[in-house]
Amino acid sequence: MKKILILVLLFAISLGTAPRKITWLALGDSITYLNDHREQTGDRLTKGYLTRIAENNPEIDYINKGYNGWTAVKIAQNIDSLGLTKADVYTVFLGTNDWWQGKKVGVLSDYENNTGTGTVYGSFRIITDKLRLLNKKAKIILMTPMQRGDFVYVANYKNNAFGSYKPKDDQELEQFADAVVSIGKLEKMPVVDLYHDSGITSANAVHFKRLRNPQSGNYQDYSYPDYTNIPFNPEKDNYPYPPEAIHMTYDGLHPSDKGNEIIANMLAKKWKGFR
Repeated sequence: MKKILILVLLFAISLGTAPRKITWLALGDSITYLNDHREQTGDRLTKGYLTRIAENNPEIDYINKGYNGWTAVKIAQNIDSLGLTKADVYTVFLGTNDWWQGKKVGVLSDYENNTGTGTVYGSFRIITDKLRLLNKKAKIILMTPMQRGDFVYVANYKNNAFGSYKPKDDQELEQFADAVVSIGKLEKMPVVDLYHDSGITSANAVHFKRLRNPQSGNYQDYSYPDYTNIPFNPEKDNYPYPPEAIHMTYDGLHPSDKGNEIIANMLAKKWKGFR
């Protein structure tokens, strides 16, 4: 009988010391989505930032709510149909597609006054309100977009975009990053400022871009910023980022293993309680 009581006591103690399970819902775009769809990276990505966090913290169960090509505006417009659920921690990693698709960044008062999806600021208010409605006690961590180089999709060369080294529709990508920072300060939410603090830049997004020399027609490896002035023809040219060009990203935009490691490490520092 004593042995049974001792076993029961030991079992109860073990339950009491087991780490509490934490549910993490990661809301984002393709950078988040690709964590669980590595085959769409041409197998260039081995481990995304969600997987890295979860492996280092076995008490965490993550829910990947990344949407390929989506903007903060589109997320806000569809917020009630995304199947978002109650979680202990929410991360919001959006903005780079808003910049490229010409969504208006707006001003902080759009967020404060809840003006709607006409701007990114207003869209973020809809998003944060929804997350608070799901769990008012949850931790919400905001993540700014990263700087980016010239993007060329590995599966469709016609899907390409220039980097954040110049404005798009009279807006700088930094304005979208600053919007996220401003919202974080206003709401006292932690911000993972990848744009300013990650060390990922247009200059080191890739080691080089392999393009045809306009004079000779021969392929040549061009580093940043030289490659920004060399044309790329998706109809005729080879993919400009062979494996040896991979650096912080594998395609000029989406983070490589190295880039995802940086993201995971920065997120872990902002998420108090990581072990």
